[in-house]
Amino acid sequence: MPSTATAYLTGFGSYLPGDPIDNDGIVARLGGEDAVTERIRRRILADNGIRQRHYALDEHGEPTELNEELAVKALRAALDDRGIAPSDLRMLACATTMGDVLVPGFGSMVHGRLGGGPMQVLSASGVCASSLAALDAAVSKIRLGDHPRAAVVGSELSSRSLRQRRFDGVRAGMDAHFLRWMLSDGAGAVIVEFQPHPSRPSLRVDWVRQVSLAHEHDVCMRAGMAGDDPVVGGTWQDLPVDEAQAAGMFVLRQDVGDLDDLAQAGIAQFEELVDIGLVDVKHLDHVVCHYSTNLFRDVAFEALQRRIPTLDTDRWYSNLETRGNTGSASIFIALEEAWRTGRFQPGETILLAVPESGRFSFAFAHLTVVAPPEGAPV
Repeated sequence: MPSTATAYLTGFGSYLPGDPIDNDGIVARLGGEDAVTERIRRRILADNGIRQRHYALDEHGEPTELNEELAVKALRAALDDRGIAPSDLRMLACATTMGDVLVPGFGSMVHGRLGGGPMQVLSASGVCASSLAALDAAVSKIRLGDHPRAAVVGSELSSRSLRQRRFDGVRAGMDAHFLRWMLSDGAGAVIVEFQPHPSRPSLRVDWVRQVSLAHEHDVCMRAGMAGDDPVVGGTWQDLPVDEAQAAGMFVLRQDVGDLDDLAQAGIAQFEELVDIGLVDVKHLDHVVCHYSTNLFRDVAFEALQRRIPTLDTDRWYSNLETRGNTGSASIFIALEEAWRTGRFQPGETILLAVPESGRFSFAFAHLTVVAPPEGAPV
């Protein structure tokens, strides 16, 4: 007999370090004032549509916080929003592209800083879709009845890898600069429970789906290796640090020529969700989508409108232009802002969508806004 157990998002939090930095202020934080770099930067910024972002860097480009600190601040915001303490958690699922240290895992470091007592900890690695992978794990444990309450956080501090010192003496064409002027810092978190919030609406998690297409695609976003694929003896762990640096292994690179294929593959995955009945296009009220540039938004929106002719821009939500591309944190930062600003109403449905270019993977989650239990105080 199928289980009726489900899970609900009952608290939301985000944290964006420092003051917002506009496009004219990027160089002061990251460096890169030569004519070639400036030309590439202006081209990328014109395409991606980002007007401001946040860095955990001071005016001299020096770090002001750790990635784990960003995560904890978002978690505490979500806990405060729910009105509970870290000690009320029984699971913590953490997602990031790169933690502050190689070992221990990011989840353990975040737990150590957050506190709260014994709990299950998960570190989800990857790139943008790792946050929904962490959510999937937490939701599954809640539904199984293993834990009554969990917290999930996606956090990124990419700016440390984007400063000029990483690019000095390194071949840095469009594949490296694309992400340099795209990524920024931030963290977003949610609280997951086995029952709705006692006195206000919650988001019921109907399902979470992830799929990797790595069997069909080469590496697209990468760091830590020379060339497009790792080879024995040719990764950052095999070489002296100075040689790995000179080879550009510590630079985040993106094969921008593959991104059109990423967009089309993501659309195909959405179409499949519709075809198998997981998404009812007639009753889809909101789409919260993470993407790296407004160019992809336009492609995705056109494809969605083919299946949902009534979909308009008021039902599509992104804060890329004002919060920047914060990788795994982006989807939770956008969800928190949409929730906080009163965008969702009881009975409405929400689709979360996250494409990941690392080696082509996609994650989706379907949510339904539910009213507080009957008799709950208003």
